[in-house]
Amino acid sequence: MSGPYHTASYSMPMAVPAKGNQYPTYSQYSVSPPECDDAVSSVSGGPSYSYSGTSTGYVGGSSADYDSGASASGVDFQEYMQDRFSNSFNPIPLDRSMAVQAQTSGKLNAKHRELMDLQKQAQARLAKTRERFQEGMRDAREVRSDLEWTQKKVSSLQHKAARKHPKEYNKARARYPSPEY
Repeated sequence: MSGPYHTASYSMPMAVPAKGNQYPTYSQYSVSPPECDDAVSSVSGGPSYSYSGTSTGYVGGSSADYDSGASASGVDFQEYMQDRFSNSFNPIPLDRSMAVQAQTSGKLNAKHRELMDLQKQAQARLAKTRERFQEGMRDAREVRSDLEWTQKKVSSLQHKAARKHPKEYNKARARYPSPEY
């Protein structure tokens, strides 16, 4: 062929049912690859497939030589699916949900830190309260022992006063009676 572009024709046999025929016939669809320079196409060294007519196979090469990137309609299936996917996929809701997730995660982490701080404060307060309680118990025991000592001392002084000065003691008891326990 002459000219700046060389077009190779790829074809794939396709079974077409016929009436009353025991063997299937094949219809030919031809696909042209993308246009390119002669230098590039001649360097590739790939076989050129061309077929027309009715047959049970196609001419030239094995099935491994077939270019799977080109389809019967001349559209690259992978590119087509990628375009369809990119057109059908809207990343904005995903981005929004990721932003909401990040915000929620940040809030959760902040609340977790706040809870940990509050827990430390509560533990410190509990420890301080226990210490104060123990100190209060020590003070109560000390006061009790002091009261018992004082009660014994007062009782012994009363007995001594009652023995040494019975008249004055009885007069004072009559004037200021002590409560009975």
